Amino acid sequence: MIQTVAWFERKFSFDLPLWMYPNVIERLRGTPARLEDRLAALPASTLTRRDGDKWSMQEHAGHLLDLGPLDIARLDDYAAGQETLRAADRENRKTHEANHNAREIADLLRAFRSERKEFVSSLEQFDEEFIKRRAVHVRLNTEMRVLDFAFFIAEHDDHHLARITELIHRFGET
Repeated sequence: MIQTVAWFERKFSFDLPLWMYPNVIERLRGTPARLEDRLAALPASTLTRRDGDKWSMQEHAGHLLDLGPLDIARLDDYAAGQETLRAADRENRKTHEANHNAREIADLLRAFRSERKEFVSSLEQFDEEFIKRRAVHVRLNTEMRVLDFAFFIAEHDDHHLARITELIHRFGET
């Protein structure tokens, strides 16, 4: 199996046509179901097993939940006409400090589904002019439209889902 590339090493090309916006929204809407499909039936001992010093499957899921408020706040940046999107915490302190492994997976999945529903609902309200708005993503040092921002989040979701799948295979839970 091909291994995932570290998230911060990824390069992006933001050139999707506007007509792809509904498709990207559907990817984002589907993340909670895909996450549940991968995790809900696994035993807690597998979900919370770390891969050396790297996150467990449950911590990957918790990380997606942790970023929900930032995603909403960045939509606020677009709405306010900010030139630059607020920066993420590259150290992921919130995830490291959250102790997601102590939570019940069902609670974590339920919270993520609720957060993502709110985010998708916001995305669905925007018109074409809004989804073409641009702001600079600090880490990538590039302008992105709202469409590109939504795509970036979908890619981030899939990155963590792929990493979870790697762990499932590594720990023999296929």
